[in-house]
Amino acid sequence: MISETIVIDTDPGQDDAVALLLAFASPELDLKAITTVAGNVPLALTTANTLRIRELAGREDVPVHAGADRPLLFPLSTAEFVCGPDGLAGADLPPARGKVSSIHAVDALIAILRAAPDDSVTLCPLGPLTNLALAFRLAPDVLAKVKRIVLMGGALALGNITPAAEFNVHVDPHAAAIVFGCGRPIVMFGLGVTHQAIASHEQVARLLSFGNATGRAVHGMLTRPRPGGLGTAGHPMHDPCVIAFLLWPELFSGRDCFVEVETGDGPLRGRTTIDWNGRLKRPANAHVVASVEADALFQRLFDRLATLP
Repeated sequence: MISETIVIDTDPGQDDAVALLLAFASPELDLKAITTVAGNVPLALTTANTLRIRELAGREDVPVHAGADRPLLFPLSTAEFVCGPDGLAGADLPPARGKVSSIHAVDALIAILRAAPDDSVTLCPLGPLTNLALAFRLAPDVLAKVKRIVLMGGALALGNITPAAEFNVHVDPHAAAIVFGCGRPIVMFGLGVTHQAIASHEQVARLLSFGNATGRAVHGMLTRPRPGGLGTAGHPMHDPCVIAFLLWPELFSGRDCFVEVETGDGPLRGRTTIDWNGRLKRPANAHVVASVEADALFQRLFDRLATLP
């Protein structure tokens, strides 16, 4: 039974790929479209990777729309040093046969939202927030259609691309500021919680027991060599937390906070200042998730992946 209508905005990336696969494997979610944005790698690659993942899951019924190829104001920064030259190191997937839609991602977002009832569509951005910010600025009427925005971005403490900032917000802080200021309910998954979502070696090894292409691809992505200095010894599943929250919110806890994004081009660019203790006396604009039951998360996540081709 469908419990949530969603659109995923993404920049695959290995953990984006796992998030997409979890959504594909979850009949509770009515996935209307996937929109792509430049982030982990340039737009041409994030779009190609989305098509490859869609075909891996056998879900060519879900349209893919390519979106913004650069941030609103800053030059694009990418993360091949983490994701590999094509963004999906370790997946060993063939080139996609399917094609991307001719409709731009921002136009698709606007059209999907305008056609929906009020408070009915959950947006799930997994990368820089450029597409959402453009849609909200070009068509502010669509905000009424947004039920909530469940996003991966920001950090309670240290960043992972600079000392102050998490990658997605750092890439396009102006877009993040627009989204956090949009007035719709936001659930924020920052590094403080996603760095807890690290599968054990035993859990990752289980992926090969499925005997399916999805299990092999995810195992390859999670066991590929990763550079040090990223804040964790294992492979955090940042983006799957977003989709998992829609399915199993009881695995997560946090609190409502005021979040402000630093947009200046200095050492604090992209910092998310989270008023965890309410010192600023400003109304909360996000529910900031701070903890996850990681063992249960991976048990349920991998159970879903086992059902895919």
